[in-house]
Amino acid sequence: MTTTTVRKRAATGSLLGLALGDALGFPTEFNDVPSILAKCGPWREMELPTPAIVTDDTQMTLALGKGLRTAMDRGVLGPKRLERPVREEFVDWYQSPENNRAPGRTCLVACNLLKDENRPWQDASQINSKGCGANMRVAPIGLVPGLSDEQRAGAAQLQSALTHGHPTALAASDLTAHAVRLLAQGAEPTGLVGLLRSYAYENRTHYHERWLGDLWTRSQDPSAEHFIARGWDECLGVLDRLQEAVRTASPETDPCLATGEGWIAEEAMASGLLCFLWFVDEPLTALRRAACTSGDSDSIACLAGAFAGACLGADAWPTEWADRIEYQGDLMTLGALWDA
Repeated sequence: MTTTTVRKRAATGSLLGLALGDALGFPTEFNDVPSILAKCGPWREMELPTPAIVTDDTQMTLALGKGLRTAMDRGVLGPKRLERPVREEFVDWYQSPENNRAPGRTCLVACNLLKDENRPWQDASQINSKGCGANMRVAPIGLVPGLSDEQRAGAAQLQSALTHGHPTALAASDLTAHAVRLLAQGAEPTGLVGLLRSYAYENRTHYHERWLGDLWTRSQDPSAEHFIARGWDECLGVLDRLQEAVRTASPETDPCLATGEGWIAEEAMASGLLCFLWFVDEPLTALRRAACTSGDSDSIACLAGAFAGACLGADAWPTEWADRIEYQGDLMTLGALWDA
């Protein structure tokens, strides 16, 4: 057997998992848990809708993935090389007739401003927004091979900053990409929260000026270090809650009660991770738990799916689900490229 046949295909698994979670959570977003149970029956038996339609979460993940592919085709990844094609993909998404899946306001406002090619992207960034729209789409940065730690962190924060400029959105995007990377490389899920805490402490005052430029000056912070530390401190706070929830909370309860409803970046990351960590060996159960939540169900479930797929690979998902997912061809193409 060749090494290729036994590789888990983490990129394909993660992208498919993200889209499957998104499609599972789409019909339950904006509903509380009793309403979801009344509509869907027991949460452990939730079925993938037919057709399996996704939201802006998957659409923007694909936009980032395509922009990243274009950037890396042009040479060594750097801020300018990444910004141009990703900005173009985001604007294309904004103007697409398929952008009709209840996208977040921050993405719409920022992408409308990004249409003006003469406008520095920092002036389009919504400096006060830490909605989950930036880290629900960041998985490709964690999956693409061949980046240095600095490139991966800078790229994760820059793709966030194009729309969501709040320091917590930057830090949560960086952490989400780092988690996806660790799981794809075979990190033990049991030690994951500890690894993420260490990473947050190490980076707490590191402002990626090469990637972010003078973005921080749009805030009220006295320095770049103070600006970014604010974001990492909020992420460290939610990682504490996550660590406690993994130990003590029951998987039968709504994860949002422990780690937040997921409308904001750090809570979406933590609630998605909690669902994955509760059911490491049962990826479909993790998606179902994430989709049956009182908060931003599609974003929580898409993150749970990205983590599970990065950890377990493409075979985590049943063929009858994977074959029905919207944009399957685009997801598989990017996954195959990065798994190769």
